Amino acid sequence: MEEVLALLPKKILEQLLRISQTSAEKIEELRIRIGRPLEIVVEGRPAFMPYVVDKNDAQSLLGRLSQFSLYTLEEELKRGYITVSGGHRVGLAGKVILEGGTVKAIRDVSSFNIRIARQKIGIAEELMPHLYTDEWNHTLIIGAPQSGKTTLLRDIARMISNGPDMGGIGPKKVGIVDERSEIAGCVHGVPQLEFGPRIDVLDGCPKAEGMMMMIRSMSPDVLVVDEIGRAEDTMAVLEAVNAGIKLIITTHGHTLTEVKKRPNIAHILKQDIFQRFIELDRNEVGRRALRILDAQGKHLTRREGVS
Repeated sequence: MEEVLALLPKKILEQLLRISQTSAEKIEELRIRIGRPLEIVVEGRPAFMPYVVDKNDAQSLLGRLSQFSLYTLEEELKRGYITVSGGHRVGLAGKVILEGGTVKAIRDVSSFNIRIARQKIGIAEELMPHLYTDEWNHTLIIGAPQSGKTTLLRDIARMISNGPDMGGIGPKKVGIVDERSEIAGCVHGVPQLEFGPRIDVLDGCPKAEGMMMMIRSMSPDVLVVDEIGRAEDTMAVLEAVNAGIKLIITTHGHTLTEVKKRPNIAHILKQDIFQRFIELDRNEVGRRALRILDAQGKHLTRREGVS
């Protein structure tokens, strides 16, 4: 968390330094809201610190994020988040400025959500025999927020790019379309997290457009995309499949049965594209479960208590 700690105002930093190292290493989110207690989220569970954030803290944090020039954050303020060194993402909320009915910027920022990017190297390793059978399988990862979808997706991309250590499978070209800078955590277009040698990233690009750009310009063997669900995503997915590109994609939901009820996802599923489904969930104490299903929705394996 060194990159995050360097951004924090003095009083907030002092509060975090009082936390045990064990807990600090498990922090997933740091929520800073003017006039409210400092909140940390540890393994999915919120906790409040005995400190109320004031306006000076918010101004100081925004100044550090922008290097004291809000003009440099013009595009980020339109999107509502900033990606900082280390791949950490800072979500913003406050007064929205509209222009022509669309968001121009966020001013008077009053809330910050710092999401800590932690790469878990190797968590996808034992899944490889299910995701690769003669070739990489089209795979849809299903999970709610903070269930671990993006963390798993990231490690699968890393392993495909490196070539998994099984049966002499070679490294493949992986194209990542990272609309919200969450998968690769790019800063100035450069991934801040560890990947193999055959990774190309389109950072901050809308998914549907980015998939088409990747197909035309980078000829990936595998496309990796987070959080599909819009109508335009559906068309891009079908285009990629028709181009012979393998897909590793996530979507929001709890189970395959649930996502089948979403019209745009249902349209994709009716094409019988996906050969593997991974369902992720997380209980109240932060422990995760993982289930792998085949193309017909039959369970192949289940892992409980995944950290």
